[in-house]
Amino acid sequence: MIPIILSGGSGSRLWPLSREAYPKQFLPLAGKDTMLQATWHRVAPLTTSAPIVVANEAHRFMVAEQLREAGCTPSAIVLEPLGRNTAPAIAVAALQAMAGGDDPLLLVLPSDHVIADATAFRTAVLRAESAARKGRLVTFGIVPSGPETGYGYIRAKSDDTAADGARDVAEFVEKPDAATAAGYVASGDYFWNSGMFLFRASLYLAELERQSPAMLIACRAALAKAAVDADFVRLDQVSFSECPSDSIDYAVMEKTALASVLPISVGWNDVGSWSALWDIAEQDGNGNAHHGDVIARNCRDTLAWGDGRLVALLGLQDVVVVDTADAVLVAHKDHVQDVKSIVSSLKAQGRPEPTWHRKVYRPWGSYDSIDLGERFQVKRITVKPGAQLSLQMHHHRAEHWIVVSGTGRITRGDETLILSENQSTYIPLGVKHRLENPGRMPLELIEVQSGSYLGEDDIVRFEDAYGRG
Repeated sequence: MIPIILSGGSGSRLWPLSREAYPKQFLPLAGKDTMLQATWHRVAPLTTSAPIVVANEAHRFMVAEQLREAGCTPSAIVLEPLGRNTAPAIAVAALQAMAGGDDPLLLVLPSDHVIADATAFRTAVLRAESAARKGRLVTFGIVPSGPETGYGYIRAKSDDTAADGARDVAEFVEKPDAATAAGYVASGDYFWNSGMFLFRASLYLAELERQSPAMLIACRAALAKAAVDADFVRLDQVSFSECPSDSIDYAVMEKTALASVLPISVGWNDVGSWSALWDIAEQDGNGNAHHGDVIARNCRDTLAWGDGRLVALLGLQDVVVVDTADAVLVAHKDHVQDVKSIVSSLKAQGRPEPTWHRKVYRPWGSYDSIDLGERFQVKRITVKPGAQLSLQMHHHRAEHWIVVSGTGRITRGDETLILSENQSTYIPLGVKHRLENPGRMPLELIEVQSGSYLGEDDIVRFEDAYGRG
């Protein structure tokens, strides 16, 4: 059994904490581990096989670093040059899993879900294994705790339950209204669609070929022409762009005669909105769930997430407040599903907030944009031990670096400088330069940029350890 971890989502309904460049699967929303790390820890006891991870190319270093911190070395990190939904992502993972001649079972898991009872989940997987080995495409249906309108449902056939508990699927249904959802729950035949699956790799590919042959052709070509770079498998962009975009539900599961659903109760939550996060968060006696430096008076059933500054709430009920360095969200819990419309509006305006946090993570560390004016920008830069930035130059800006802590090795033209705390240097416009951390502690420095244009695209790279152009 090989875990397939899908890590391509953007998590826009959890904006402004989740952004395209740093989405929710990389955030510790329900404990000390990030959601990606928790996904691996949950499944690791089930298998001796390393996982295959499918991720957005822009997230490749975050995926690799977070899994390394979790003690996981994936057999492959398959990089999508653009999103094509879950059916193609699972197809390329299945092809990758079979590349060595094996035909394993694939346990397909989104990387951004919470499961409170990991032991019960692992027991359910072992039960589902029986049906999967008998030639079924098994999906895990969540026994509803109430008439939820935010999830799709799976209807199981009433008179068909196997010894392992799996039931044949009658149909997949879209998110219902409240009255319809209440009827679903009352019937006992409907389960929340979790997006988790277990099946034989070859069986999934055979059903995909039957239902959507063009998709499989494009996936085969994208993987056949992929570039392998260390642990990364970079799918061919031209081939993958020709692949139809579709979910596994629409492309396969709704059409196949081999779909089974295993009902499970494991404390599952897809954390698809701020109200969903409130549901799983630790609450006080008044139903308030607060994270960070938050003070509240006369409040009930609120969610407040502070990301640094003090957040104060007075006399509020059923309200969500999320404070980040560059954006604040205030919403009634009944309307948090509409956060995506805010994100869409910001994108249409060409604003950076849907994509970037003020603090931006890079493979070598991070930078935080502290201040920005008409012809200057101030950043706080952190370089990890042993890491280095690219050898680069800028056409439109000069830079002044002041070391706050740690040791930096600076290449400036033909010079090499070693700077320590309270020392500084100046990088004139047009001069090749590089910043490295040769020490064992993080390097912290302040960068002051000045010039006529300060955009991140004013970088000409000559050498880069991370393969960036």
